[in-house]
Parts: sequence; structure tokens; C-alpha cells
Amino acid sequence: MQPINKMRTEFLSKSANESFARVVAASFAAQADPSIEVVADIRTAVSEAVTNAIIHGYGEEEGTVVLTCVLYPDFVEITVEDFGKGIEDVEKAKTPLFTTRPDLERSGMGFTVMETFMDSLEIESRVGQGTRIRMTKELKSR
Repeated sequence: MQPINKMRTEFLSKSANESFARVVAASFAAQADPSIEVVADIRTAVSEAVTNAIIHGYGEEEGTVVLTCVLYPDFVEITVEDFGKGIEDVEKAKTPLFTTRPDLERSGMGFTVMETFMDSLEIESRVGQGTRIRMTKELKSR
């Protein structure tokens, strides 16, 4: 299927940029005129993905987070990528309440939230190389 539009932006792994990424992804998807609920779901999932990249991907280090959005006629594909620590065991990381940062009082629900609010979630990760989260969301009512 041929995309209608595409955008890519990168930013530093600073907490202040989480809200920036959330707004950018939601604004990009808004050109397809989705419901308010769909836009809210996208904002929530992107917020979780970017927060994971910042906190778990880089920790105290500074790095780059890449946000890519591709708009198709019926859905949007959103990718959040970091080049940080990577995830040793993706299935374990997807377990509700599992966190590698209990010191920051993390809830361990990031992947669960992404799966709940998006229609699909794919996680690719390599230890020492980073993580790529690819999510899709249908934009029109069935």
C-alpha cells in the first residue's frame, strides 16, 4: 500500500521532548481527520514509547530518539527508535509491572499501555544497539 504522507524527526533523549513527540505524532495523524479518541490513543502510546526510549534506552546518558510517522489511507504507522542499551528479554519486558528502573518508581506498564491503545505493536531490540518500537493505529471507524 502506498503511503499518503511521511515524516521523520529526531530529538535528544530529554524528558522535555516527550511532550513534543506526542504532539508531533498526534498533529501528523490529525490530517486524516480521525476521532478525538484515536488522537488521544496515539498521544498516549507515543508518550509511553518515547518515555521508554529516554529512561530505559539511555538512562543517564544522552542520545537520539527518532520518531517516524507514515500515513496510509486507513491507518498510521508510528516508529520510535533509540540507539541505547537495548532490551535483553523483550517478552519479559512486556510483562505488566516489570521494570528495570524501580528506583524511579516506574510502573512497568509501558508496553501494556502501547498494546492497549494501538492496533498493533512490534518491538525489535538488540542489546547495546537500541530498540525500535513500531505501532499502527486505524484512523477510520469500521
